[in-house]
Amino acid sequence: MAKKDIDWNNLGFGYVKTDKRYVSNFKNGAWDDGALIEDDQITMSECACVLQYAQTVFEGLKAYTTEDGHVVCFRPDLNAQRLAQSAARLEMPVFPEDRFVEAIAKVVEANIDYVPPYGSGATLYIRPYMFGSDAVIGVKPASEYQFRVFTTPVGPYFKGGAKPITIRVSDFDRAAPHGT
Repeated sequence: MAKKDIDWNNLGFGYVKTDKRYVSNFKNGAWDDGALIEDDQITMSECACVLQYAQTVFEGLKAYTTEDGHVVCFRPDLNAQRLAQSAARLEMPVFPEDRFVEAIAKVVEANIDYVPPYGSGATLYIRPYMFGSDAVIGVKPASEYQFRVFTTPVGPYFKGGAKPITIRVSDFDRAAPHGT
């Protein structure tokens, strides 16, 4: 297949819908097999834990085209580990690292036409995230979760490059001991 008709050199950092995304649901104490889907919409209860108590975690990584035409991601296993640590902190089930890496590979392959060409300065941004999906009232963890991965081609976060700033570093602490 051919690359999508996108002005890669002038692409901003924003959302562009791609063809596929990955979804896996956690219910009755286990993750389902997961699948690539086309629908980018999410339907949930108005009382979903993510909406009422913000029980959600996310990561972000990018896919690049190398000079020799290969598409690569940089250390997705470390993104999987960080997502797992974040999930554990919020009393969410951990999405297995091997399945995380596999989901990233599947969603990149399914959206390969959106991976910008080498030298364009653009990348395919990959957003894995998980949220409490069942209705919860009262402060407690959800019992059902959804893990999803979407992609979007993006240009540089800072158009024209990051601008340096001057800062002063000091040991001064105005908070009370152990305060914030």
